[in-house]
Amino acid sequence: MKSVAFEGTFTALVTPFTADGASVDGAALDRLVDAQIAGGVTGLVPCGTTGETPTLSDEEQIDVIARVAARAAGRVPVIAGTGSFSTQKTVVASKAAIAAGADGVMIVMPYYSKPSQDGMRAHVLEVASAVDAPIVLYNIPGRSVVDLAAETTEQICRDAKNVVAMKEATGNVVRCQELVRRLGDRLTVLSGDDSLTLPMMSVGARGVISVTSNVLPKETSAVTRAWQAGKPEEARRAHLGLLELHGLLFVEPNPGPAKAVLAKMGQMNATVRLPLVPVSEKLVAKLEEALGRVVRASA
Repeated sequence: MKSVAFEGTFTALVTPFTADGASVDGAALDRLVDAQIAGGVTGLVPCGTTGETPTLSDEEQIDVIARVAARAAGRVPVIAGTGSFSTQKTVVASKAAIAAGADGVMIVMPYYSKPSQDGMRAHVLEVASAVDAPIVLYNIPGRSVVDLAAETTEQICRDAKNVVAMKEATGNVVRCQELVRRLGDRLTVLSGDDSLTLPMMSVGARGVISVTSNVLPKETSAVTRAWQAGKPEEARRAHLGLLELHGLLFVEPNPGPAKAVLAKMGQMNATVRLPLVPVSEKLVAKLEEALGRVVRASA
């Protein structure tokens, strides 16, 4: 099994589409990967929620993962989102992602079917036994409707050595503390909310899987780098400087706002696939203003 250092800023990559949304824009995806690495992120996460994965075909999903892995070329680890509401489909997708070059996989808790704690534990253990690669759990009750409890996470970590990290997106810093209290260094906790990166790192998280870093990889990475370097005041200033933008990127459904900003920057089309729709011009204007303030402050 590969060893991956889960710390710092991992970018939950958007998936660029052609203007009509019919296909993945491979050239724009290459540019995005290059910009992320140049901006100092420590890892890439294609095909998560931010990648609009439910709208990708199975072939598109693996093609995106393979392209990101090939473009990254070992410069940073690639952790592919492969989770679904089906354990069997998650196993198949996870195996395919590793074969395509991913260094590990991230599996969201099964949505829609609303499994019990026992069901979630069995789901993760089944995937873990089938895949010889690092696994990041993704707990986001706001989208999946189910919440993987700290106790259940502890049980999973006892039985599955390759479960090594969690993207914790309950929006609850207390949950982060409970995971760290129970599991210490056994499980690396990563913030799943940009606005909570620094609060969570202050109680033991090791980084973030970020949406904002799609737009500002250097500035977003500066928060985690400063904290890891023992510079809390510098980290606080950097974090607070991004707070307005963090919030605006979620005023309308993710990843629409991030793609709108990237389009204004000339990096890709703003296209999202239905059932998502383009963001409002009013929000685009607010995003541009907030982005300008961050860029001027960091100049």
